[in-house]
Amino acid sequence: MKMDVLSIFPTMFDGMTGNSIIKKTIEKGLVDVSIIDFREYAEGKHQTVDDYPYGGGAGMLLKAQPIFSAVEALRERSPDTKPRVVLMDPAGKRFDQKLAEEFAQEEHLIFICGHYEGYDERIREFLVTDEVSIGDYILTGGEIGAMAMMDSVIRLLPGALGNADSAVTDSFSTGLLEHPHYTRPAQFRDMEVPEVLLNGNHKLIEEWRERESLRRTWERRPDLLQNYKLTEQQQKWLDEIQKGVD
Repeated sequence: MKMDVLSIFPTMFDGMTGNSIIKKTIEKGLVDVSIIDFREYAEGKHQTVDDYPYGGGAGMLLKAQPIFSAVEALRERSPDTKPRVVLMDPAGKRFDQKLAEEFAQEEHLIFICGHYEGYDERIREFLVTDEVSIGDYILTGGEIGAMAMMDSVIRLLPGALGNADSAVTDSFSTGLLEHPHYTRPAQFRDMEVPEVLLNGNHKLIEEWRERESLRRTWERRPDLLQNYKLTEQQQKWLDEIQKGVD
């Protein structure tokens, strides 16, 4: 996969690309990440990327020309790909695990990180394929949101994680929150690991994990269950959990 990021603060991504799983994934050649300062594509002596809005109003807007020129240059460099051009914007579609999995199937993603008051509308209307938000709050710029999305997508690439099952069983990947986890020692300060996890019966362990995943989802994110199709056994467990008889 190829990922290009347009930002006027490219050094913000140094920590992300130089550490942990992301660094290893890049070193393995599973993803090619390029951070581009789109100011370099701005016309004029001063390479201005923002200007006052027509009609007046507070703040400055990112100009269309530098971003259009940068995206066009990236497309010319990779003529055999059809990139998804992702605009980081609070008015966009809410990013979730389903969209991360969808992006992970693409061969080329371009992220546009905004600043100031917003974008010239022509960027949104004629250049991008996706407008995406990471939540109902405002950040100083789109870089942090882009990093969160990139991390979420990269870890889904085949070979990115040491254990391929990790991504499959993560919270939201199954539609439910992930079950509780425990590690050694079995007893810590009078707090004990559930006995079922110690008995070696894998069938019972899987049933416990599924049930606890269901319990955690109902307790913390019941909204996720509204569109989740429960099996007959899961419905029985949920009824017991809700009645407090489990």
